[in-house]
Amino acid sequence: MIRRFFTGLAFAVASGLVGAALLHLIIVLALPHFSENDAYTRVLKEGETQRFYRLTETADRAGLSKDDPFVETAVCGFDVSEGPVRLTAENTGLPFWSLGIYDGASNEVFSINDRTSPGGMLDVVIATPTQMTMLRKSLPTGISQSILVESQSGEGYAVLRALTPQASFSEAATQFLKDADCGAFQWRGRSRF
Repeated sequence: MIRRFFTGLAFAVASGLVGAALLHLIIVLALPHFSENDAYTRVLKEGETQRFYRLTETADRAGLSKDDPFVETAVCGFDVSEGPVRLTAENTGLPFWSLGIYDGASNEVFSINDRTSPGGMLDVVIATPTQMTMLRKSLPTGISQSILVESQSGEGYAVLRALTPQASFSEAATQFLKDADCGAFQWRGRSRF
């Protein structure tokens, strides 16, 4: 009886170790596939950074698509290691828009919408902590109404969404996303970054 118990226990332990080893091996071999398909990597596959790319209902070459027929979506990859990035767009009569900013690991860093932005306009400057300190020391007049967002990592992406609850808002959403800018922040002291 005791021998049968120890034999069963040894079999269970051996099976567990073999199963754990196989699972570990599968995870290690699958890791490159999953790391190349994260959200940040897919946004970078859209094209050059610091430019908004509008998503459609069908997946594009990067595998991204909008998932809600009533929300128009655009994405922009950015890198603030060389200098701050400014995201701007003028509200052209949309009932609602929102912006989410994510770091390279797809963690949300900041979000805003038309209800929480000054005047319902999109005007956000993203900078590293060092760049932010320099900006705040001598705040340029052009960004006195901008929302300043500090990014701990130099790389990330932004997702801009425009609500289109009715077909009559489609033109306004299209114009909003078309005019949206995700570019380098031009400032006289930029060379100091």
